[in-house]
Amino acid sequence: QTREHALLAYTLGVKQLIVAINKMDTTKWSEDRFKEIIKETSNFIKKVGYNPKTVPFVPISGFHGDNMLEASSNCPWYKGWEKETKGGKSTGKTLLDAIDAIEPPKRPTDKPLRLPLQDVYKIGGIGTVPVGRIETGILKPGMVVTFAPSNV
Repeated sequence: QTREHALLAYTLGVKQLIVAINKMDTTKWSEDRFKEIIKETSNFIKKVGYNPKTVPFVPISGFHGDNMLEASSNCPWYKGWEKETKGGKSTGKTLLDAIDAIEPPKRPTDKPLRLPLQDVYKIGGIGTVPVGRIETGILKPGMVVTFAPSNV
């Protein structure tokens, strides 16, 4: 399942990855098991197209909340994660640190506005509200926009 998720993420264009190794409490926080999982995971994410040096590996226990928000005392051997990206080197100990270290993707704001519609709501007293995500360009209040195709 992890292999499928990594392949799917890469195929969908996800550039940054975090590997949280859960249920470490069931292995009594075994450093050997953690290293074994890192080795296995690194091999297949490399085959998919990711560089393991850019991926933080974080041992966690979701059930107990260890290494999620605060560093856990249950794994004194764990010195933290490190990742190297074009933006520089990042380090941390927790899953939250790894999430905070994700670099926001660059958006092509210099291109024409493209906003694929996801849904359209009709709200009484307000009117028709189109919903979508801006893929390129910028949308500001008061802007006049054109919808395409024009026959809709």
